[in-house]
Amino acid sequence: MVRYAPVGLLFGLSILCFICYLPGLQGGFLFDDYPNLKELGIYGGVVDWETFKSFVLNGFSGPAGRPIALATFLLDDNTWPSYAPWFKITNLLIHQLCGLLLCWSILLLLQVYGYSEKKCLWIAVLASMLWLLHPYFVSTTLYVVQRMAQLAALFSLLGIVVYLKGRLLLKSQPRKAYVLMTLAVCAGTILATFSKENGALLPVLLLTIEFCNPSNKKLIWQWRALFLWLPTIVILAALLRYVDFSDNPWPNRSFNQIQRLLSESRIVTEYLYHLWVPRIEGRGLFQDGYLISKTLFAPITTFFSVLGLLSLVMLALAVRKKWPLFSLAILFFFVAHLTESTVVGLELYFEHRNYLAALFLFLPLAAALVSLGEKMRVRVAVVTTGLIILVLALMTWKRAELWSNSERLELYWAYATPNSPRAQNSIATHLSRNGHQLEAERKFAEASENLPDSALLTLNLLLQQVFLKHAGQIEFNHAGHALAHQPFDAQAVMGLRSLVENVTAPEGSLAYQDMTLLLIDKMATNGAYSQFPLFMRLLPYLRAQIYAAKRQPDVALQYYSKAMNLYADTDAALMMVAEMATRNYLDEALQLLDQAEALYKNQSDSSLKKSRKVYDSDIQSLRTAILQSKQKFDERSA
Repeated sequence: MVRYAPVGLLFGLSILCFICYLPGLQGGFLFDDYPNLKELGIYGGVVDWETFKSFVLNGFSGPAGRPIALATFLLDDNTWPSYAPWFKITNLLIHQLCGLLLCWSILLLLQVYGYSEKKCLWIAVLASMLWLLHPYFVSTTLYVVQRMAQLAALFSLLGIVVYLKGRLLLKSQPRKAYVLMTLAVCAGTILATFSKENGALLPVLLLTIEFCNPSNKKLIWQWRALFLWLPTIVILAALLRYVDFSDNPWPNRSFNQIQRLLSESRIVTEYLYHLWVPRIEGRGLFQDGYLISKTLFAPITTFFSVLGLLSLVMLALAVRKKWPLFSLAILFFFVAHLTESTVVGLELYFEHRNYLAALFLFLPLAAALVSLGEKMRVRVAVVTTGLIILVLALMTWKRAELWSNSERLELYWAYATPNSPRAQNSIATHLSRNGHQLEAERKFAEASENLPDSALLTLNLLLQQVFLKHAGQIEFNHAGHALAHQPFDAQAVMGLRSLVENVTAPEGSLAYQDMTLLLIDKMATNGAYSQFPLFMRLLPYLRAQIYAAKRQPDVALQYYSKAMNLYADTDAALMMVAEMATRNYLDEALQLLDQAEALYKNQSDSSLKKSRKVYDSDIQSLRTAILQSKQKFDERSA
């Protein structure tokens, strides 16, 4: 009976975790969920092989496209808009599975490290449940799109389990052991990487596990060199290619690489603090206002963070043989942050980056609690452990409750981060969405004044003024002057698109259309924007839309033609043809269709989102529809 006690505790705490998350399952979609999932419905839903390929193989969230993660979203729905709780329940089940795999991996790890079976069971259960119940991972589990981070951790854990399973067979069945370990490294890395790119770190993480291993049973050097050291060298070499200490390596960021590294020292320190000293809700997703470290001493906390992290690493290295679990927890955490918290030009701060990194972080605490039960009265250890689990469970429950209402959650974050342009934009948007248009305009104006470098706020203030018909030449001139100098903001580009959509609507003002053209010209003079091909090919497209709305089809045709050449994409080209045809500029639409067809024939098969058979049919159908409309128009004119 005693033997099965930890197993019973494992499943009992897993059920407790599920219950704690239940309130949050009713929450809606957030931020990056929309651009990543809207493709589910772009061709009428994922209903056949063509639409499956189009959705799964055309991901844009990372260099690998993350097709495995995208494919799993089809477990929940095959069209868009959709129902968020369907996706969230799958994320929760993945989180539960990760917890069980973590328990298994720790059990095997401790056996490899030479711990007794009874001790292994209790430590594995406690360490995995501390991770599973931690409130810090609510933001990963209930944020639908972060299934990508979850799956990278899941497949990394599978790789670790199979690797350690093989490791235990080294003495009795060496051939089978190396087959299993090879399978773990190769298959685990591929599956994890195509879920999210930080999964490529699996060989380095396995090497970290080996580095902290107190066992004398070593792997043969040839296998270790080929399957652990070589991938590690490749990954480190790939990261070294990103090193660029110039003043402005990332025009789309408000920090350079040195500033990013300095800032990350404070951020990683904060991650560790909140993992060890949990709280109900963290910073949220509005991190564009995070204070950047300009130098080692500005702010001064940067220096102490760098010193603290270096001391922690040195300590982990120094006590590796005496306290291998402590060393593993710390070194594994830092290694797992190599891709997202060092030299790659990502945004600075996101909690989900700790989902994989913190897998073994609570292992030393679990081992200490088990040792407490052995060296002191068992009751003391049980009560201490129970209190820790109870506190974590209550915090997770309360955080899940906050996540049950996405609009309330966004506002909670927004009011807590006054230095974030995105947060203040969210508050004003919320006011506008709920009918408080004048208050929204005042909020946009106030935020734009307080955060004068935000192109997002500048454009959305103008958009609100246009919506209320409060914008005139003065407002457009003010926005144009600001946008000509403000730093690049990808969301501001989306705001520009929204402005053009507004002024080119059937009820759009001709005066606003002319002023928007001048605004675009001003924005084009901003050197920060001119460095982005996406923005530069968007400019002629937006101008084409405006001239089409102004009833100048000849000028619109020129800009559409230029945009088509810059996009060099069949889907974008056919959309432009359809836009021209929708406005009944049928001769110009046919000219564009000829250009689109020529572009299509020169586009490589690998870059097409659908098969050529489908495109051939689409082009023919579009041409037939335009010709029929032209014939009817000519007949009416006659």
